[in-house]
Amino acid sequence: MIRFTKMEGAGNDYIYINNLVEQVPEERLPALARAVSDRHFGVGADGLIVILPPTEPGYDFRFRMFNADGSEGEMCGNGMRCFARYCYDRGLTDKRRFRVQTLAGCVEPEVLVGADGAVAGVRVDLGEPRDLHERRLVAGGREYDVTAVNTGVPHIVIFVSDVAAVDLAAVGPELERHPDFPGRTNVNFAQVLSGSAVRARTWERGSGITMACGTGASAVLVAACHHGHTGRRATVRMPGGDLLVEWDEATNHVFLTGPATFVCDGVFLRDF
Repeated sequence: MIRFTKMEGAGNDYIYINNLVEQVPEERLPALARAVSDRHFGVGADGLIVILPPTEPGYDFRFRMFNADGSEGEMCGNGMRCFARYCYDRGLTDKRRFRVQTLAGCVEPEVLVGADGAVAGVRVDLGEPRDLHERRLVAGGREYDVTAVNTGVPHIVIFVSDVAAVDLAAVGPELERHPDFPGRTNVNFAQVLSGSAVRARTWERGSGITMACGTGASAVLVAACHHGHTGRRATVRMPGGDLLVEWDEATNHVFLTGPATFVCDGVFLRDF
């Protein structure tokens, strides 16, 4: 019997376990992720995110996330926003900005509070984008000009005239598991709407098509700015909602701002 909370950020939904209390053995977390994420026999989610005590000094919490297939991701932008709101709203910290230990390094979320004292959203400092480069890939008999960038996790971005016309369910897995990416990659198709707005759809590594992807939206903005399609600040419109991404020129850090919403609390009763 494990207590959980379901949260979503722009439709990207995760099951949250406060392991400061529940103390699920960490070696069991991949199996738990598969069990709770199943949308027919479990709770249903894009994955599992676990709140843990840090193992290194200088951090407030440790973040582990697992995709729906049980594979572990280094970080998650939408998931981190919900993680931050959970920690703040549930009284695990009274800080509005704190340091989180992740496999991608230190990530610093900031809880944004409105005049009424309620949480209005969360802004996450994702740090500097890494490994930004262009390449051409062949997958499924087609050639793709892609921009690769790591915004905490690896992404590729492909610009098209209409993201709705992309058969993401077909091309997503082919590109995710392309031989050029032995650790697999996240796949984003992007459509430039203006100098300050981009529409995007994401195939997430280990989870498939999701309603939104925070690190994906960040990768889209970095790629769009790199190619001169947008400025350093733009709204990325995803099927589940809009995310604001800023690539700060002074620090070279990428900042992601968007919603973080509680869905429900429950108790998971099935064996895993």
